[in-house]
Amino acid sequence: MAKKLVKKIKVQATGGKATPAPPLGPVLGQAGINIGEFVNQFNEQTRDRMGEVVPVELSVFDDRSFTFITKVSPMSRLILKKIGKDKGSSKNKVSKAGTLTMAQVKEIAEVKMADLNAASLEAAMRTVAGTARSMGVQVVD
Repeated sequence: MAKKLVKKIKVQATGGKATPAPPLGPVLGQAGINIGEFVNQFNEQTRDRMGEVVPVELSVFDDRSFTFITKVSPMSRLILKKIGKDKGSSKNKVSKAGTLTMAQVKEIAEVKMADLNAASLEAAMRTVAGTARSMGVQVVD
């Protein structure tokens, strides 16, 4: 007999450094998951992405078992990593946090393409450029 899907949860955790402490622990506890088992599996799977924020899509079944899929870091984190800053500009129209070249935008789009619903690389690049502009990052040719 197939397991019945009870819940789908989306969380973000630091790659290779997840702990049962808040904010991850309470979310998993409410879903009825063995928190320690999830943390061990997650840390093992994301050891190569140490320190990155890793989105996780978690499927919980009726027998309290689970499966999870790790995604690519959020686009804003990839952009900040490229410009070497901790955060974007709070006033994106007035002050700029940094600049990205179109080559860097293309690199980010290629990395993030699997998680985007863009039909082409060009559409993904426009999405990256729009996110960068909203963060106060200038995109130059």
